[in-house]
Amino acid sequence: MALDVFLNTFAGNPLDRASDRRGDADWLAQQLASPDALGLALWNGRPFVEKSADGDLQIAYLPARLVGELAGGQEKLLFMGLWKETAIFAVDLGGATDPSEGPLQGLGRFEDLRAIALRVPAPEAAILATAKAMFEWRRRHDHCAACGEPSVVKDGGWKRQCPSCETEHFPRTDPVVIMLPYHGDRCMLGRQEAWPKGMFSALAGFLEPGESIEEACARELDEEAGLRATKVRYHSSQPWPYPSSLMIGLIAEVEDDEGAPDQTELSEVRWFTRDEARDLLDGKLDGVAAPNRLAIAHQLIKAWVEQG
Repeated sequence: MALDVFLNTFAGNPLDRASDRRGDADWLAQQLASPDALGLALWNGRPFVEKSADGDLQIAYLPARLVGELAGGQEKLLFMGLWKETAIFAVDLGGATDPSEGPLQGLGRFEDLRAIALRVPAPEAAILATAKAMFEWRRRHDHCAACGEPSVVKDGGWKRQCPSCETEHFPRTDPVVIMLPYHGDRCMLGRQEAWPKGMFSALAGFLEPGESIEEACARELDEEAGLRATKVRYHSSQPWPYPSSLMIGLIAEVEDDEGAPDQTELSEVRWFTRDEARDLLDGKLDGVAAPNRLAIAHQLIKAWVEQG
């Protein structure tokens, strides 16, 4: 039975991760050589896709053996898991030359994940986000943090280990609280100077060590906008592979509708009535834009508009 949860974009990976099989090198090799196994490719973080029957996009699956050949070893290869009984692998391709103009010519094209996330089936977007986050982690952590020596890939790509001191390194996920503050019938949104003109969004910040989710929410609201939270409730979460965050979506009641931007994280804040927030989501407020449906911030605003 599926979990009864709200699924944001990049959540809902349907694969059985089969984590208990990752340490079995012989089994992984058999799966990679199987004619039934499939693979997917990323080039500089961009997934390989093709047109779907409805004219949109879908993952351009490749034979797993081809993916293994392109990987040229374990460093660029990742065991994604199982779709029913079919093993799925991914390869991390790099370099300046587009592989769709070389070994993958005629089989698809590489596209920016954020740009196509709403055009591929939601489960496939989640699969691609998983691969992107893992490859980003592996590229950024190719040396041992304990002794500085180069580390090697283990467990189907889900672990790195130092051959020198044998320290094991596992993928990291950085928790981020993202919250919509409200008081009465108005919610606050903020903007950063670097964002597109007129763009307003929910407030956000990284969770710090020794801090609960609720405490992080209250601290960020105070630091960024001078607001005091009185009640915090959870809405949903979103894996965010830029590069490896988990967005924890919250709706926070605050004690007043004052507040001001800190001019460091936020350059401007603005209060919106429920009707204004609804118009904002519908693109009906002149000169002001909301995050698109891809972002959990959009879903937080929508939930407050519809449910309070």
